[in-house]
Amino acid sequence: MWKLMISYLRPYKVSALLAPLLMLLEVSMDLLQPALMANIVNKGVIPGDLAYIERTGLLMIGVAVVGLLGGVGCTVFSTYASQHFGTDLRDHLFRKIQTFSFRNLDELKTGSLITRLTNDVVQLQTVVQMILRSIRSPLLFLGSLILALWISPRLTLVLAVSIPVLVVFLVLLIRKSFPLFGRVQSMLDQVNGVLQENLAGIRVVKAFVRAGYERKRFAGANGDYTKEAISANRLLGLNMPVMTLILNLSIVAVLWYGGALTSGGSLPAGDLIAYINYVTQLLFAMLMVSNMLTFISRARVSAARVQEVFDAQPDIVDPTGAQAKEPAAADVVFENVSFGYGEHPHADPVLSGISFTAKPGQTTAILGVTGSGKSSLVHLIPRLYDATGGRVLIGGTDVRDIPLDILRGMVGMTLQQSVLFSGTVQDNIRYGRPAAPLEEVTAAAKAAQAHDFIMQMPDGYETVIGQKGVNLSGGQKQRLSIARALLVKPRILILDDSTSAVDVGTESRIQAALKELMNRSTNIIIAQRISSVMEADQILVLENGSIAARGTHEELLRTSAIYQDIYRSQRKEEDTHAAAN
Repeated sequence: MWKLMISYLRPYKVSALLAPLLMLLEVSMDLLQPALMANIVNKGVIPGDLAYIERTGLLMIGVAVVGLLGGVGCTVFSTYASQHFGTDLRDHLFRKIQTFSFRNLDELKTGSLITRLTNDVVQLQTVVQMILRSIRSPLLFLGSLILALWISPRLTLVLAVSIPVLVVFLVLLIRKSFPLFGRVQSMLDQVNGVLQENLAGIRVVKAFVRAGYERKRFAGANGDYTKEAISANRLLGLNMPVMTLILNLSIVAVLWYGGALTSGGSLPAGDLIAYINYVTQLLFAMLMVSNMLTFISRARVSAARVQEVFDAQPDIVDPTGAQAKEPAAADVVFENVSFGYGEHPHADPVLSGISFTAKPGQTTAILGVTGSGKSSLVHLIPRLYDATGGRVLIGGTDVRDIPLDILRGMVGMTLQQSVLFSGTVQDNIRYGRPAAPLEEVTAAAKAAQAHDFIMQMPDGYETVIGQKGVNLSGGQKQRLSIARALLVKPRILILDDSTSAVDVGTESRIQAALKELMNRSTNIIIAQRISSVMEADQILVLENGSIAARGTHEELLRTSAIYQDIYRSQRKEEDTHAAAN
């Protein structure tokens, strides 16, 4: 934890050093006050020297003002350092997450990453500010202890009993609370995960009238979090009462023993008053230290979770020593490729023995039932995942030997789930080419059959899209995703079931536009409907992660029983639908 904090505070070392120095000034002024008060009693009140009382009183006011300036300065500089610490830490965490592959994101979970990027960083940020300001506590403790010893070593025997008791109590409290806060943060991950799933799928929840179920699921996660948080905070709740009890007992003991010393004439009344002030400051400093240690205990958990993100190694990285040059050709070749998810991908492969070639100027279509591995296959081309066996080549070069920015710059891709971002229609289409002229944006939209519905929007291409395209239909989102992929003018175009939400007529117009616009690209299309792939130069039929048949539409109708079954079932559905209308 300390290494992480120091590394992110280093750019703000001036503020991080000035804050405790100014706090030292404030503490010094606070430690002067009881001594000045003792002098007022001993040298002013008892002898009746009013002039001395006035002079010392004015000096106390001046000391208080200097202490105030030190305290304010400490707050300003500690806030500056801690806020920038949090900003930089969040920024670097976000940058790190951007390097993660899909496999890394599968392991760390989105909800957990959100918690680490927000709640855990805030915990660390708070502790940094507290540490920079709470140097007051140890300084006040040491200063008060030294001055108390200086006033009366005999009275300090009281502290020789109370301080060890406090230290033992704090050590036990911290040791018990650390694992509890680890569980609290894990429970918070679950709450965020359930919340994220619910908000992402709110339409499905409402469509299937499952709000009650979702409320119970959230209540369960929220209840578990509450239970752990109460358990942790119940333990910390002992802190203040126990510390206050020891503080009060110590003051009573000082008054009892110190009063006897004052009555015997061995301790002036003013010194007793100063001693009580120093003991109060000392024990309150211990109380502040205990509060700070409980926050540090929580921050240690957060620091470990943040460090886990930094320590996670992306399993897909740029090849070392690779030349920053695109392959001359854009043909895609799969050589005996296998792939699997999870920690043991070879044990339960999603794909096995995949071999085929997709050539520029041609369209390769991939057909198969849900779960046959179609999307997994195309994810291997831009290295969203890496093959666990065999090779994927582009222009004769293994994709693992091509720098990621060059590889992914060659590929235009629409994912199975259309993802749009907050912003205008134009911004979303330009996502891959922010500087693209409006003419090209419009051309891409026209090819994707999106131009007409865009022009019907209130502000055309400047219409603001809600989060995740909430104000668009499924078909509209798909067409904008296609336009976005076309605008980058990719050498390899991958459409992953990207026309499933559009009608057959619109789909055929999109295909015609693609045939004209992408006639030199290597086109790979995943589809559910045979009508979407009938014109393809090559159709691959996947079954259980393997290629069960390949050929043109006509060839497969003659030779493949699987393809024939799919064709007949879809024709039957179309005939039934037509008869119903």
